Amino acid sequence: MRQRLVVVLAIASGILFLNPAFAAEKIGTVDVGKLFDEYKKTQEYDKDLEQKANAYEKDRDAKISDVKQLQDKLGLLADAEKDKKQKELEDKVKSVREFSLTKESELKKERDERLKEVLKDIESAVEEYAKKEGYSMIFNDRVFVYNNKASDITPKVLESLQSGYKKPAAKEGK
Repeated sequence: MRQRLVVVLAIASGILFLNPAFAAEKIGTVDVGKLFDEYKKTQEYDKDLEQKANAYEKDRDAKISDVKQLQDKLGLLADAEKDKKQKELEDKVKSVREFSLTKESELKKERDERLKEVLKDIESAVEEYAKKEGYSMIFNDRVFVYNNKASDITPKVLESLQSGYKKPAAKEGK
């Protein structure tokens, strides 16, 4: 029985590994994280989003400062004026919350859209490179426990990705 199993396994592995169709397969891997991080478009998008986030934080901090000043004044006022200013304070606090929620949502949406765009660029570059170089399969390197670095085509795909990226012209009025 054991002898039969060994013979069957030997035949099966011979068919799989000696079959010319399997021998001709060209397989590669890419480090999607590295492509994402080192892609010029990602870096430019990150800088742009950081600038927008800093501008938002500056606006938010100014609004919070106004609220704090109003709170400080509130303690010094007579009761009749306190009621008026209390309503004004509540309105400002509500306005700051709405501003924060809106801006954070806008930034998140923009970041997500840009992330999708960059990942689509990477996917297209990998596909184009694979077709041009005759690869039948390209795997994300994160799914392997072990990978021979000789199959890593990340630097070549990154080069192709970078060469295909044209920095958009600066928009007027910004």
